[in-house]
Amino acid sequence: MVIAVTRAGKVALLAGALFLASCSGAPDGPAEPRTEFNIGWSIYAGWMPWPYAQQAGIVKKWADKYGIKINVVQVNDYVESVNQYTAGKFDGVTVTNMDALTIPAAGGKDTSAIILGDYSNGNDGVVMKGPGSVSDLKGKQVNLVELSVSHYLLARAMGSAGLAPTDVRTINTSDADIVGAFTSPDVAAAVAWNPQLSVMKSQPGANLVFSSAQIPGEILDLLVVDTATLKANPNLGKALAGIWYETIALMQRQDETGEAARAAMAKLAGTTQETFESQLKTTYLYSEPQAAVEAVSSPTLMTNMKRVRDFSFSKGLFKGTSSADAIGMAFPGGKTLGDPQRVTLRFDESFMRLAADGKL
Repeated sequence: MVIAVTRAGKVALLAGALFLASCSGAPDGPAEPRTEFNIGWSIYAGWMPWPYAQQAGIVKKWADKYGIKINVVQVNDYVESVNQYTAGKFDGVTVTNMDALTIPAAGGKDTSAIILGDYSNGNDGVVMKGPGSVSDLKGKQVNLVELSVSHYLLARAMGSAGLAPTDVRTINTSDADIVGAFTSPDVAAAVAWNPQLSVMKSQPGANLVFSSAQIPGEILDLLVVDTATLKANPNLGKALAGIWYETIALMQRQDETGEAARAAMAKLAGTTQETFESQLKTTYLYSEPQAAVEAVSSPTLMTNMKRVRDFSFSKGLFKGTSSADAIGMAFPGGKTLGDPQRVTLRFDESFMRLAADGKL
């Protein structure tokens, strides 16, 4: 059985998690220096370098350099991995920008995004049956995973055509059921991510009317770490950056070594190398640390995160708040979005910059 390389976008907040009114512009309380850390990951093409790095000894190499131990732990369910991180069971986790905001940050957990791994460059798309464009979605039902990056993508697509969210009716459909639903004659349109998207596009009459390639840099895949833990243990950030960029350089090689690395990643994901390679083509990897630093430092990131924030708030994903500004985000250069006294999501480029400067 071939297991799909997916990044489940379902949003499931921790039961009872509320934005903590007591959170401030700095992590609550000092964390203790430690020597062992746990990083959670789930299957997605852009995150497969992490388990491969562990298998290939790259994790141990960099952890040993800084006198620490790093356990890279797979969680089969993406949302569960983020919830476990939010509950403190992991020190860091692989997560999308939207889910980093709506789960740990909205739950009051001060979180730092230290590695910008990639953005979806066609991995997510809106598909309808028959000819037409986004404007022809008006009045139709659209199947998707509600309150996910698919829902966000649909909102961006509709906005590009001058449509309002109320111009369509969304039908909540799990990622496991979306392909089967699209084959039903009752379904006119759907939103999905790869590999489900590629299967749906191949069906007779399928028409891709909008994709994440049209909103580059808005659906981001990150590695985030608990801010207090990172502050008390900066060597963790250094080791993680070293692991990431050594592994990315290896998988980008167009020789037998690079091909072997990608084949191993595909196997770890439970899929074929052909499927894995095809998904990498619609995943824009920030393979060079300097490019990632520039992307995180660009004003465009703040613009995109404001879009994500406003959409998330409009869908009720900021529990216990009355304004989208209640949750603060910090960006390089001392810039903030939202309440600067309640920052719980930080885009920290410092470790990527060390990699770019060859100082790890």
